[in-house]
Amino acid sequence: MNTATIMNSMTESDTFPINGTDFIEFYVGNAKQASLYYQHCLGFELIAYRGPETGSRDIVSYVVKQGKVVFVLTSALNPNHEILKHVAQHGDGVKVLALWVDNARDAYQKAIERGAESAFEPYKIEDEFGYIIVAAIKTYGETIHTLVERSNYSGPFMPGYRPAKSEVAVKPLGFKYVDHCVGNVELGQMNRWVKFYEEVLGFKLLVTFDDKDISTEYSALMSKVVSNGNGYIKFPINEPANGKKKSQIEEYLDFYKSAGVQHIALETDNILATVEGMRKNGIEFLYVPDNYYEDVLDRVGKIDETIEDLKRLNILVDRDEEGYLLQIFTKPIQDRPTVFFEIIERHGAKSFGKGNFKALFESIEREQELRGNL
Repeated sequence: MNTATIMNSMTESDTFPINGTDFIEFYVGNAKQASLYYQHCLGFELIAYRGPETGSRDIVSYVVKQGKVVFVLTSALNPNHEILKHVAQHGDGVKVLALWVDNARDAYQKAIERGAESAFEPYKIEDEFGYIIVAAIKTYGETIHTLVERSNYSGPFMPGYRPAKSEVAVKPLGFKYVDHCVGNVELGQMNRWVKFYEEVLGFKLLVTFDDKDISTEYSALMSKVVSNGNGYIKFPINEPANGKKKSQIEEYLDFYKSAGVQHIALETDNILATVEGMRKNGIEFLYVPDNYYEDVLDRVGKIDETIEDLKRLNILVDRDEEGYLLQIFTKPIQDRPTVFFEIIERHGAKSFGKGNFKALFESIEREQELRGNL
C-alpha cells in the first residue's frame, strides 16, 4: 500500500482541520494515586491540578505530560456523580479523546450538520492566561471527542486548573506523542463507526485487516483503520470475529461493559531505553516466546538494533514498503483486562505491525487463559 500517496490525497477531505491529539482523559477511581503511577512508573510530569482547592467541589483532576502526550486523570468526590457511575460500570478507562482544532465552534457545527450527536455545545472558559473554547461530540460507547481551541491560551492546561509539579524527581522515558488510539466495538458495529468517521469527520479508510490477518487457532478479530488528512489522528476500530473461543475483543467488551478505547500507542525515538526504563519501574508487558526471534530477521531484513536486545526486552519488529517498526504491548494497566499501552518506534513504516499480529494475539490468549476468559 502506498500510504504516503493516500495521506496526500486525504488532506483536502477533512471536515475541519485537526492539529493533533490535545489530551486523553481517563475516568478513574482514585486520581491522586493514578497520577503517582503515571509519574513514577511512566515518567510523566505533573503539570496542572483542579479540585476543592481550586473551586471544583465535586471533581478532582491531575494533568500529566511527557513530550506532546497529555493525560488527564479524573475522579469524583460525590458517590452519585456520573464520573463514579462511569467507573463503577467500566472500571478505570478512557472517557475523552480530545482533538486540537483551530475553531471549536465551527468544527462542532460542521460535525453536527454531518450527523454527529452532541455531548455538549461550545462554551468559553477563561482566566488570567486567556481563554479556551471547547465542545464535544459522542462516538462509540460512552467515549467522546472534545474539540479544543486553545490558540488564545498560555496557561499550563485549561482555565479552572492551577499549575502543579511533581513532588519528586521524575525521569521521562522518551514518549513523544500519541501514534494511534484503538477502539473496540461490538460485533457488527465496526463498519458503522468507520462510516461515522468518514462522513462526520471526513477521515479516510487507511487499511483493513480481516479475520485471516488477525487470527489464531482459537479466536479472531477484524479491524479497520481511519485517519485524518495530515495523519496525526489514526483510529483503528476493532470488532470480534467468529472463532472457537472468546477473542480479546469479546473479553474487553465483557469487562468494560460497552465499546471503548482498548489501547493507546505512544511513539518513542528509542524503544530500547523506553522499555528498559518501564520494566525497571515495574510495568509488565505481554510475553512473546523466544522462538519468535529465530527467523524474524529473515522476514524483516536489516534493522539498526541487535536481535539480542530485542529478544532481551521482548520487543517485536515488522516491516512494510516504507520501512520498519518496533513495538511492544503492556499488560492491562488496571485490574480489569481492558485498557493497555503500545510502545512504538517507527523507522519509516506507516503500518501497524501486521506481521506480528499472530504472535501478539497468541500472547494475549495466554493471558486470557490464565484469567479463565479464553
